[in-house]
Amino acid sequence: MKLYTYFRSSAAYRVRIALNLKNINHEMVPVNLLKSEQQSEDYLQVNPQGLLPALETEHGKLGQSLAILEYLDELYPEVPLLPSDAWQKAQVRSFAYAIACDIHPIDNLRVLKYLTGELNVTDEQKTNWYLHWIRIGFEKLESQIGDTDFCCGNTPSLADVCLIPQVFNALRFNLDMSDFPKISAIYARCNQLPAFIDAAPENQIDAN
Repeated sequence: MKLYTYFRSSAAYRVRIALNLKNINHEMVPVNLLKSEQQSEDYLQVNPQGLLPALETEHGKLGQSLAILEYLDELYPEVPLLPSDAWQKAQVRSFAYAIACDIHPIDNLRVLKYLTGELNVTDEQKTNWYLHWIRIGFEKLESQIGDTDFCCGNTPSLADVCLIPQVFNALRFNLDMSDFPKISAIYARCNQLPAFIDAAPENQIDAN
């Protein structure tokens, strides 16, 4: 498999974690978002949406991180990202989707670039936008975490795979995490595991 990735793309970060957790052999193909390489003709042949990540498999090329993650979970079920119980599975998906569908899309790079470019907001206003939506999202997630080692149980799941990249980005914007002790504890615990460490942005070949 080939993963088209950028070291600070949180969506690509999710897939890197999953590939590591499942011990799937893969090759990394860097795509520089800051240089808009995702809009190049070559990359659009890989993913017509012009977004990261994309996964090249023996069946073809697949975009959208959540679709990729569930594909990998079905193909390699030995280390599951989703529990087998229908209700527990729905709980994990609900937590993961809150991050991937509600928090991430309005705080990702193309939105922030539009704010500063087309709408001419200041860097301070851009940061305030980012932190506003992160805080609201994290408040809801914090309230949903029980007395467990990870987001939805005592083993990493799809929820943790989505959470850790979002916390990494929040810390880049200097979010005060003191109001989110459960999220902070899960972030620290996950980052003691090799699968998460190896997937971290600072450990990617395209980091700069």
